[in-house]
Order: sequence, then C-alpha cells, then structure tokens
Amino acid sequence: MRKLSILVVLTLISFACSEVNEEVTEIKETAPMISETPFIHHVYFYLKNPESAEDKAKMREGLEFLATVPTIQKHFIGVPADTDREVIDNTYAYSWLCFFENAADQASYQTDPIHLKFIEDYGSIWETVKVYDSVME
Repeated sequence: MRKLSILVVLTLISFACSEVNEEVTEIKETAPMISETPFIHHVYFYLKNPESAEDKAKMREGLEFLATVPTIQKHFIGVPADTDREVIDNTYAYSWLCFFENAADQASYQTDPIHLKFIEDYGSIWETVKVYDSVME
C-alpha cells in the first residue's frame, strides 16, 4: 500500500512538472529574442518634480509609448531599488533599458517618429537625462 501511495504521489508530481514545462516552453517561444551581441541603451530620467505622482504616471505612459519603436528588441522600465550603498545613485525617477540588434537599429531609433514624439510630449517633465550605451566586448 505504501509503495502504491508513493507511486501515485510521484506520478502526480510528474504530471504537475510537465504542465509547468509546457507553460515555460510557451513563454520562451513567444518572448522576443535578444541578439547575442546587442546594442544596449540605458537611460536614467530625473524629473523636475520627482515627488509628483502625476509626473511619474505621465513619464511611465511616455515610456510605454516609446516601447512601440519597431527596432527595440526588448525593453525594461525600472524605478530605483531600495538599496543603500555609497556608490548607488537612486535619485532618478525612471530607468529605461532597451536592446537593439545593432548600432544601426539604435541610430534608427534616435530618429524614429515615435522617439521624437516622446521627446516632444514628455521632455518638459524631466530635468536631466543620463544615457549609457554599451556593446559586447
């Protein structure tokens, strides 16, 4: 009886794991691919009114709009983590990290009408923008 119970439990675990694996496979298949040698564009936005919930919401809206630029392979919108070390700058309001296939795609992004509209419509709420671009070595 005990062997049968163990067998039933192991069978149930096996089925549960196979369902999870199918879900993970589905997610991997639908997730955008990032180039093996991407051009990485990381931007930090410092708002004029960093305490303004309205400005933060507007900035988030703008970044979601910016994410529709076709040459962007993947993007992340972030806020400062709750970390406290001397080397950490957590005074920015939003970080914008995006991956491009190559430098040409990033250059295209700079002149894309969506990017230019983003600057026009949302540029009035930020005080400073810091950009860090990088490529694989």
